[in-house]
Amino acid sequence: MPKKPFDYSQDFEQTDFRRHPDRYQVGKGEQGVLLVQPYKSEILPHWRFRTPEIARESSEKIYAMFLDYKAADDFVGMDMARKFLQMGWTRARRYANHKSGVKYDANGDVLPREQDLVKAEAARIFYEKYTAAREDPEYARLKQAHQQQFG
Repeated sequence: MPKKPFDYSQDFEQTDFRRHPDRYQVGKGEQGVLLVQPYKSEILPHWRFRTPEIARESSEKIYAMFLDYKAADDFVGMDMARKFLQMGWTRARRYANHKSGVKYDANGDVLPREQDLVKAEAARIFYEKYTAAREDPEYARLKQAHQQQFG
């Protein structure tokens, strides 16, 4: 069954996805990571990647939240924690490659890469926790069940 496109027209402001997990869409990659409540408000304050030390503390906290959501059998929370871990990895990689965080110039051309080893290490730290979450067998089982039931 092909996946439905992510529905950005949902009422994200008023929907409590913990109470209505049937309205949650996994989407692709990080889609919806900054929209889905109450998870955004729970996880976002812990999401930081400026230095390897900060990235380690942040990724460990978010991964612990992933495990707490898992213990509560809360797939939406697990998936949102996974998305924040993925976003920590991708944003730190972006800043590792482009000091300003800007990847494209005004014409849409990719700017030359730089190498910031501090941000690269922060990205590696987040990637470890992201892959641990993504490859968790219970997460995979719940994700498949959610997508089969709700699309």
